[in-house]
Amino acid sequence: MDPENHVVQLCVRGMEAEARGEEDEARRLFLRAWEDSADDYEACIAAHYVARHQTTPQGTLRWNQECLDRADRVGDERVRGFYASLYANMGRAHRELGDTAAAHEYFARAAARVPDVPEGDYGMWNRFAIAEGLRETAALPASGDASGIREGAGARSQLATTLLSDLLTRLCVRNELKALGLILPAYLADLGTEEDRARLRSALHMVHAARWLPREEQAILSEAITAMGQGTGSAVAG
Repeated sequence: MDPENHVVQLCVRGMEAEARGEEDEARRLFLRAWEDSADDYEACIAAHYVARHQTTPQGTLRWNQECLDRADRVGDERVRGFYASLYANMGRAHRELGDTAAAHEYFARAAARVPDVPEGDYGMWNRFAIAEGLRETAALPASGDASGIREGAGARSQLATTLLSDLLTRLCVRNELKALGLILPAYLADLGTEEDRARLRSALHMVHAARWLPREEQAILSEAITAMGQGTGSAVAG
């Protein structure tokens, strides 16, 4: 984005106000950026920040939709790298409203656009947020009992997610840093692609082979590896 652009400058000032805890001033600056927008590109940028300061989930969804609509109208390289974040924002808004199916669809769209985001801290932050959204909005079994999930690729994927979540919680409680250091980066970045799944399975196998974990945790790890390995295309992200 052009740092000399008037709307961008207003949004930067708004972010600085956010960092100082001046929420009212930030909201004022973002609304001014929206009002001063001269085209769809500037309106897209401003709407993104206005969405962050809504007081209701409905308001957040409305402004995120506005932001997405404006990006669609621009339709060129200037907004290509925006879509992973825009779709993820739509996913979070729908999740907040309780529409899990719509949320999951938007998180899946966001995952497909991750390659368009420049590499670096911002790109990794987006990847982590999208992977979390995919996990949290994946279809759950009617009973809510992970031990009963045994049929179908999607069910096996959800079983692996549940088992790994349990295992990671246990590792955090015990401050098991070596195992966490190997598993967490791959787990948090898993968008469900074959490449991501292979990376996560490799990390799990390394921890399993090292035999660092107590017997019960080792058994959970074994079951998670087995669940991941069953069926083509099943991924931990859901």
